[in-house]
Amino acid sequence: MAVKITWLGHAAFKIEGSRVVLIDPWISGNPSSSLKSPEDIDRADVVIVTHSHGDHGFEDAVKIAKRTGAVFASQYELVVKSGLERVEPMNIGGFVDAGGTGVQVSFTQAWHTAEEGDPTGVVVRMDGFTIYHAGDTGLFSDMKLIGEMYHPDVFLVPIGGRFTMDEEQAARAVEFVKPKVVIPMHYNTFPLIKADPERFAALVGDTAKVVVLKPGETFEL
Repeated sequence: MAVKITWLGHAAFKIEGSRVVLIDPWISGNPSSSLKSPEDIDRADVVIVTHSHGDHGFEDAVKIAKRTGAVFASQYELVVKSGLERVEPMNIGGFVDAGGTGVQVSFTQAWHTAEEGDPTGVVVRMDGFTIYHAGDTGLFSDMKLIGEMYHPDVFLVPIGGRFTMDEEQAARAVEFVKPKVVIPMHYNTFPLIKADPERFAALVGDTAKVVVLKPGETFEL
């Protein structure tokens, strides 16, 4: 079965296959979002939030999960705060079948900060494909281990600098992870995180296929 990955803007993605998975669905107040409001999401089976910063959509995720009945997967602290019933309280560790949906979720290390819980990346397995969303992070050498253990087909990587990796560091991360496909994210939403995805693509070179999406555009595996 084909899996479609749609960049919703900033760090927000929709992954569609046998299930619909949302990662960091910040829509309300997001100047780069391809959607106008959380109500534009008409289906979700699993909603994932990597950390508590406002630009990663905790509040929108809760609204979407309430309306669609999706399973909410995040750190224990954010799950408790959500007040939702269909939840998977997690932390950095092994895979969990999110709510019995068949979507396998594992949180990974990320070098960043958070108001509550810990910042993470997330690995999602669905329909035979593996997608690694790095979350907000600087470069760290254990990305090599993530690549060796999970062999991601797609790597969703921040390139905006200042709060995350910049283009050069993200290109090095691609060398560590060794995905088949890499999609840059978390850039140009605000002037402080201005970056050039084409420069990033040139730095990656032949290490992986770089797919540069505009908000709302989709890549199909």
